Amino acid sequence: MTILLRPAEASDLPAVAALMNDAFRGAPSERNWCVEAGYITGERTNVSLLAEELVEGARFLLAEQDSSPQLQGCVSLHASSPESWYLGSLTVNPELQNAGFGRSLLSAAEEYAALHGARTIEITVVNVRDTLIAWYERRGYVLTKEKRPFPYGDVRYGTPTRKDLHFVVLEKHLPNRSF
Repeated sequence: MTILLRPAEASDLPAVAALMNDAFRGAPSERNWCVEAGYITGERTNVSLLAEELVEGARFLLAEQDSSPQLQGCVSLHASSPESWYLGSLTVNPELQNAGFGRSLLSAAEEYAALHGARTIEITVVNVRDTLIAWYERRGYVLTKEKRPFPYGDVRYGTPTRKDLHFVVLEKHLPNRSF
């Protein structure tokens, strides 16, 4: 499956926020391994937070299809250095989850980063998301020993329902594909 990505503009942010909230927090009937609602409640993000990320250098890339007016997915990329990039917010429309779209979206984002000079991609995942961590490992990401704190008290990202959350760090080395 080939996915074409386009950079998000400010006018896209309401649709991106809605997609991320649906995909990560989901309605009770839609809860599956992709959803965080079992341990974090509330909104995953909002337009203001996404706008802040853009100002800080994040690139939101959108996956759309001409035949559908609906946003199919999105991903955030941020260059920590010319060769080391952070990938976050890999989001798939709930209607396309478990159909291979996420794999294709991840590959397209990695290709985009590699074409722009990335040699390493880093991601963070909430430690209790064993299935998601395993999914990334099957795609070549390796757990580092680094852990990062969960932003307890910052309700802009939702309200955790557990006290044992933190982020694990995974990384993947990419082939050199820069221009």
